[in-house]
Amino acid sequence: MSANMKILRGGRIIDPKNGRDGLGDFWIRDGNIAVVEDKIPADAEVIDCQGKWVVPGLIDLHVHLREPGQEYKETIESGCLAAAAGGFTAVCCMPNSKPVNDNAAITRAIVDTAKSCAARVYPAGAVSCGSQGENLAEYAEMKEAGIVAVTDDGRPVENSQLMRRALEYADSHDLPVMSHAEDMSLSRNGCMHEGVVSTRLGLRGIPAAAESIMVFRDAALAELTGARLHICHVSAESSVAVIRAARSRGIKITAETAPHYFTLTDEAAVGYDTNAKMNPPLRSEADREAIRAALADGVLDAIATDHAPHSILEKEVEFNRAANGVIGLETALPLTLALVRDGVITPARLVELMSVNPAAIIGVPGGSLAVGAVADVTIIDPERRWRFTETTNHSKSVNSPFWGWELQGRAVMTMLAGRIAYQFND
Repeated sequence: MSANMKILRGGRIIDPKNGRDGLGDFWIRDGNIAVVEDKIPADAEVIDCQGKWVVPGLIDLHVHLREPGQEYKETIESGCLAAAAGGFTAVCCMPNSKPVNDNAAITRAIVDTAKSCAARVYPAGAVSCGSQGENLAEYAEMKEAGIVAVTDDGRPVENSQLMRRALEYADSHDLPVMSHAEDMSLSRNGCMHEGVVSTRLGLRGIPAAAESIMVFRDAALAELTGARLHICHVSAESSVAVIRAARSRGIKITAETAPHYFTLTDEAAVGYDTNAKMNPPLRSEADREAIRAALADGVLDAIATDHAPHSILEKEVEFNRAANGVIGLETALPLTLALVRDGVITPARLVELMSVNPAAIIGVPGGSLAVGAVADVTIIDPERRWRFTETTNHSKSVNSPFWGWELQGRAVMTMLAGRIAYQFND
C-alpha cells in the first residue's frame, strides 16, 4: 500500500473558500491535496467517506495548553491529542502559562515541543510583560520565534494608553491584538452572570456590561489606530451590538464565541456546579439567542473553544473560589453541528466559522482544500451518536459541563499533511 497516496472516496466535500459543496473523491499525494484523476493507483490507500463530510482541518483560535508550568492540568502533547480527537488540525495557544509567554525563548520552546504533536500549535504572545498590564512585551522578537497574535487573555489590558500602544506596535508587525474584554471594576469578585439565577443562588454576579464596555473601548482604540482587533469569547447580546456597530463604521474588528455560550445559560450553575463557571460567565437566554443569531448573520466570525483545563484541585471547591474555565476541544464540533440541525447555520457556514475564518484572523495556512495545499483535512460523520465520558476524553482534565451528554456528530478522522493524526474507533 502506498504511504504517499490516499483517496477519500465518495464524501461530501465542503470547501466554502473555493465555492465547493458536493459529493466526490478527494486525492492526497505526498501530504498535499492532489488533482483527482480517472484511474486510482493500485497501491493507493482508499478511505470510504460515504455519508461523511470532507472539510479543511478545523482551527481553534483560543486554547490553553498550560505548558510550561502547569503540566498537571494539560501538556502540549495531551492538548494536541484532544484537539485532533475533536477534528482540529491546528490551535492557537494563549500565553498565560507559567512563566507567561512574553519572550522569544518561551515561544521557541512551545513551537519546538509541538513539532511532534497531533496538531499544529501557533502561540500567541503576551501583550505586556508577565501579562501585568504595565510594559509592552517584545512583539518583534516573539513574532520571529513564531507568535501569530498578542493577548493578555485571562485578564484585560485595563490601561487604555497601554492598549493603544499595543495596537500600534502589533499593527507594525502585522499581528492582531486579541482582547479579553472585561471591566474589572464591574466584574471583580463576581463568579457568574448577574441576574435572577445569581440572586437565587446567593452568588455575586457579573453584569453583561462588564464585557460590552471594554468591547466598546477597544473598538474605539482600533478605530483610532487603524489596527486589527479580535474580541475573544463574546458572551453578551450587548457586545454583539457594539461589534455590529463597529463593523458598520469600517473598524478592523473580528470576534469569536465559544460553544458553551450558544448552548448553555446561567441556569447551568444551579446546584453550584463549578463546571459551569467560566469567564465571561454563562449568561441569559436572550444572550444565548443573540450569540446564535450573530453566528448566522456574520457579526461573529469564529467559533473557538477557550479550552481551559483545570484539575480537581481548582474545581472541586466552593463555587465562588473555583477556577474559571472548561475544556472544550472534543465537544466543540458536535455542539456546533447542533446549530446546523437547528437550521441556525449551514454546513458551509460551520466550516467558515471553524476553519476558513480562524486561519484568516491569525494569518496561518489552512481553511482551504485547494489543489497543492497541505492536506490538513477533517472527516466528519454528522450523524454519529456518542457519549462524552472519561473513556472518550483525551484531555488530562475533566472540567466540562457536557460530561455524560449524548452528542450527535463528530470527527472520525483528522489528517495532518495527509498523515492520520487521529481516527475514531467505536
